[in-house]
Amino acid sequence: MTRRELAAAGITDPALCTAYTRCRQLNARHGRTYFLAARLLPAERRSAVHALYGFARWADDIVDDFDQRLTPDERDRRLHRLETELTRELRGGGGEEPVVRAVADTAARYSINHALFADFLASMRSDLSVTDYPTYADLRVYMHGSAAVIGLQMLPVLGTVVPREEAAPHAAALGVAFQLTNFLRDVGEDLERGRVYLPADLLAAHGVDRPLLRWSRRTGRQDPRIRAALVAVEAMTREVYREAEPGIAMLDPRVRPCIQTAFTLYSGILDAIADQQYTVLHRRAVVSHGRRAATAAAGALRVVGARWRARVPGARPRKPADGAAPQ
Repeated sequence: MTRRELAAAGITDPALCTAYTRCRQLNARHGRTYFLAARLLPAERRSAVHALYGFARWADDIVDDFDQRLTPDERDRRLHRLETELTRELRGGGGEEPVVRAVADTAARYSINHALFADFLASMRSDLSVTDYPTYADLRVYMHGSAAVIGLQMLPVLGTVVPREEAAPHAAALGVAFQLTNFLRDVGEDLERGRVYLPADLLAAHGVDRPLLRWSRRTGRQDPRIRAALVAVEAMTREVYREAEPGIAMLDPRVRPCIQTAFTLYSGILDAIADQQYTVLHRRAVVSHGRRAATAAAGALRVVGARWRARVPGARPRKPADGAAPQ
């Protein structure tokens, strides 16, 4: 499948093939939901998605590696080296890191705005010093770089049937919805890293603070105040999903099944959290294998339908407005 994806994308240089393959491996290992959804994309676009995910994962791992021997200054130096290498690659090449080579090649093929990568790395760097967010507005500033830009990077790869700027707010919202879902699912793990990504004012409105979260995490005991706060975060997250959903119909019909599948699987994590009584401080909520398989199967059927409509005379959808195919 990897060779087919690379050939479909017109990637033939051996070093680039190796670089994209490395990104695909990162996606398969760490991004199960994204990887499953990406397999529903047209083959020529999958490598670009793997590159974008692989780079994001590479940077995130620098920040969140549990190796306690690495100080914040050492992590900051590693991020700086990554940013320097990316800048060099974006300006014409010369770097050695495979993941960076792949993402720079993707940026060139799809004319992705370089500022989006700078914004992403700025948010990653803030994780080295910022450990909580007083308000939702403060958190949204962080999530612009850590999540919204991912949706905006993806948009040229996916292609749209409307002007790209019309779809952009929905793409950004989808990235934010996915990350808010992660924050709610991973609140216990993030607490172990010394961070709380849930807005402090929202928590305080329900009588929750960091010491109470630590107590619950340490003892395994639940508290009704924590549950009420997590229910409020879930409601806030579902509202962002509602902001994002209209954007799916703005995409190239051939990629809609992929994004709809990711949308369904990720929002399904919220259902799993509710089904497990919001015990996210004590265990990670996951979508069942059965539900994942059923969702993927439904997505595969939609892919078949989209491809059929694209080939049958009189059933052809409108040509995507931009970013529909690699150059």
